[in-house]
Amino acid sequence: MDNSPATAATATEKADLFRKLSTDSVLILPNAWDAASAAVIAAAGASAIATTSGGVSWSLGRGDGQHLTRDEMLQTARRIVNTVDVPVTVDVEGGYGPTPEDVAQTVRAVAKAGAVGVNLEDSQAVGGPLFDLADQTTRLRAAREAAASAGLPGLFVNARTDVFLFAIGPSSGRLTEVIRRTAAYAESGADGIFVPGLLDLDALATLCAESPLPVNAMAVAGGPTVAELTQAGVRRISLGTALAQTAYTAARKAAEELLTAGTYEALADSLDFGELNTLFHP
Repeated sequence: MDNSPATAATATEKADLFRKLSTDSVLILPNAWDAASAAVIAAAGASAIATTSGGVSWSLGRGDGQHLTRDEMLQTARRIVNTVDVPVTVDVEGGYGPTPEDVAQTVRAVAKAGAVGVNLEDSQAVGGPLFDLADQTTRLRAAREAAASAGLPGLFVNARTDVFLFAIGPSSGRLTEVIRRTAAYAESGADGIFVPGLLDLDALATLCAESPLPVNAMAVAGGPTVAELTQAGVRRISLGTALAQTAYTAARKAAEELLTAGTYEALADSLDFGELNTLFHP
């Protein structure tokens, strides 16, 4: 792996590959939160890496919920891009500002860092409210135009809507609202639609049948399997903060065992030091 910043040609090639992965098959995206987690995920066989803003926030001592700065997000994204060979898409939360120019500045910076995709959400804050449709479509158009102006027109814009995640509006009307937003986001240049909080297979099947964009679902423990989500028509499956939660849970369990029982059984199945160390440049 080359630890220098990605060249424009390399970014273009990765953008083309990511777009192909996103449209020609079901894309499974385990979410990373730093360079080490990205390297481990890539070594496990992932064809692309997605970041999780929650995991990145925790790794920097922040709570999730649009508390990162643009520069903090970019520093992490750049480290990940320079550590793995596979395409990287970045969770940019709400774009690090409410205006179309805020979004454009973020997208240009992500492209410069060598990443080839973004997740852009339509919530103004945790729990809502959402940007109204006109404002969010303007923000999405700004993202699309910024990618082109940055020399990466193929950058994949995954539009996230938080209608289900934050239970916006009456439950009976949420699917209709998501379908309405999906159509508008597609017209504004989005390449995919991400609907965290929606795992009802019948509703997903309806959305997938009516959506002009490939649908991204966020899988959870105890929820539908990859096979079930695929059968419903989902084309992209990610985990959000779940892998980071699992890693931190393992660390806490090992620490608790050490501090209470004075034993180390929780360490028994750890990755070998040498195996981990060879994933990185000196």
